[in-house]
Amino acid sequence: MQQDLHFPSPPLARRRWLQQALLCALPAVAPPAWAQAAAAAPPGLACLDRSDWPAFAARHLQADGRIVDFDTPRQQSTSEGQSYGLFFSLVHGDRAAFRRILDWTTANLCDGQPDRRLPAWQWGRRDDGGWGVIDVNPASDADLWIAYALLEAGRLWQQPAYTTLARQMLVLVIREEVVRLPGLGAMLLPWPRGVGKGPVWRLNASYMPLPLLRRLATENPAGPWSEIAQNTVRMVAATSPHGFVPDWCAWSEARQAFVTDPEKGAEGSYDAIRVYLWAGMTATGDTGRAPLLHSLYGPRALLQSTGRVAERVDTATGTVRGDGPPGFSAALLPYLRALGHEQLVQARLAFVNLRTAAGQPLLPYYERMLLLFGRGWLEGHFAFDASGRLQPNPAPPCPANA
Repeated sequence: MQQDLHFPSPPLARRRWLQQALLCALPAVAPPAWAQAAAAAPPGLACLDRSDWPAFAARHLQADGRIVDFDTPRQQSTSEGQSYGLFFSLVHGDRAAFRRILDWTTANLCDGQPDRRLPAWQWGRRDDGGWGVIDVNPASDADLWIAYALLEAGRLWQQPAYTTLARQMLVLVIREEVVRLPGLGAMLLPWPRGVGKGPVWRLNASYMPLPLLRRLATENPAGPWSEIAQNTVRMVAATSPHGFVPDWCAWSEARQAFVTDPEKGAEGSYDAIRVYLWAGMTATGDTGRAPLLHSLYGPRALLQSTGRVAERVDTATGTVRGDGPPGFSAALLPYLRALGHEQLVQARLAFVNLRTAAGQPLLPYYERMLLLFGRGWLEGHFAFDASGRLQPNPAPPCPANA
C-alpha cells in the first residue's frame, strides 16, 4: 500500500489541508469538464481512461494544490511541477484544480506576490526539519509554462484576471531572466541575471519550447520572444553535431559562439529529452520546426540502427550509454510521429503501454510528466497551433481499434 499519496502540507496550512481532505470524501458537487465529457460520451467513445492525468493527479496533486515529487528525499515541490500541473489541469478542463495549483504556487513560491516575485523553484523539507522554500531562485522554464498556462486559461475560459497575471509575470521574466548576449542577441537565461553571469553564459535548450515562445510573441510582438525562438533553433543546431542535443551548453562572449557547458559538459540526458519532445509537438506551420527536427536526428537514427533509446549521450562524440527509462520513450512519441516514422512510434508506444499497464510498478514523478506530454499529445488530448495557442481536446474519440 502506498503511504506517500497524501503527504502533509506545510505546517501553517495543515488545518486547511485536513478540512479539504475531509471534503474530498464527499461526493463531488461539480465534476471537472473532462469527467463530464466522459460521462456524456456515447458508449465506445468515453476514452478518458486512456488519459494519464487523473492517475497522475490522484498520486501527486494534494488537496491544497501542491504537486509533490515523492521520489526525492525532501519530498519536494518545484515551480516546474506546479507549472506542468497548471498546464494539464487546463488541458483537461479542471478549473478547480487549476485554481488550487495556482493558489498554492503564488502563496508558497511567490510569497503571495506573483505580480512582484517570480516563483522560487524548490520547496520542501528543509535541513532543520521544517517545510518551506529551499532555493529562492526562479527557474525560467517554469516561469514560461506558468505564464503560458495563465494566458491560455484567460483566453479559453474567458478569465481576464488570468491574462493580467500572465502579463505581470512576463514583465518580471523579461526584466530578470532575459538578456542580450554579445554577438547573439536576446536569450532566456535558466535563472535570473544575478545568478547567470558572463562572459560564459550557461543555457538550456529544454527551457525554450517553440510553441510557448510563439504564443508569447503573439501576446507581445514587441518583446524578445521571436528572437529567442530563432536563437534557440540556432543553438540546437550548433550544439548537436551528431544529432543529439546536450542538457546544457553555453555562449562564449570571447569566442562569439556556442561552447560546451563548463560545469555539465556535453552530456545529453534528462533535460535534453524534453527538447525532442517539444520539437515533436511543434505545429507543422511553425517555421522553426523543420530546422529543429533536421538537427535532432540522433534518437531516430539510434532507434533505427539498434532499437535502443539511450539514457545518456556524449553529444560531442555521439557515444551512448545506458537504456533510457520508459518516460524517455514516451517523450519521443511526438518526435517520431513528426519525423514520419510510424513503425517506430508504434514500437515505442507498445513498450510504454506495457511498462505502464496495471500491475506494473509506478513510474517516478518526472517520467510520469513525460508520459503526460508524450502519450497525451499522441492520443490527441491537446495540440499547439502555429501561433502556439493551445488546442485542448480532453475527451478525444477512441481509435478505431480501441
